[in-house]
Amino acid sequence: MDIHVWLAYVVTAIVFSLAPGSGTVNSISNGLSYGTRKSVAAIAGLQIGLAIHIMLVGAGIGALVAQSAFAFSVIKWVGVVYLVWLGIQKWRDSTGLNTSSVAQELSAFTLMKKAVFINLTNPKSIVFLVALFPQFIDPAQDQVSQLLVLGITTVLIDSIVMLGYTTLASQMGRFIRSDRMMARINKLFGSMFVGCGALLATAKA
Repeated sequence: MDIHVWLAYVVTAIVFSLAPGSGTVNSISNGLSYGTRKSVAAIAGLQIGLAIHIMLVGAGIGALVAQSAFAFSVIKWVGVVYLVWLGIQKWRDSTGLNTSSVAQELSAFTLMKKAVFINLTNPKSIVFLVALFPQFIDPAQDQVSQLLVLGITTVLIDSIVMLGYTTLASQMGRFIRSDRMMARINKLFGSMFVGCGALLATAKA
């Protein structure tokens, strides 16, 4: 892969990762509630889900999902239900910023599993990758190695961006001492999860 092609993809991948979505909402919410260190597990979960999407695209299954209205709809509505459920749970969450008690409620592994499912149930990500990758892959060169470069680049950039969102949110959390304020923030992010679900519900293959 030519360096100028890779650099162009880096810029595209940064824009893709910075764009607000359910992964962004999850990262910011976790940063506020659990701090950066514990939220790393959730970021890893998001990247596992993203990596699975990349492998599906590489295997050609992504193209099938992008072209099959039924497969797209099944994944989409599972994602909608899950995001709305997360929103309701977050809306009802009255936990303050006592990180020791929060840490006992949700383990890092649980945060990671939730994050994996958030990315896995977003078919728009698959469709985006199916549409994006061919623009940067030279058919005259080895496609597997090019897909590997693009996949690793995507995961690394998204990890950095999500870590940035989480760290920023964690720093903001230091200035939030009121349980009432945290409850309002939980309701805000609960509404945002539901909003992401509503946007996903309008998505078309």
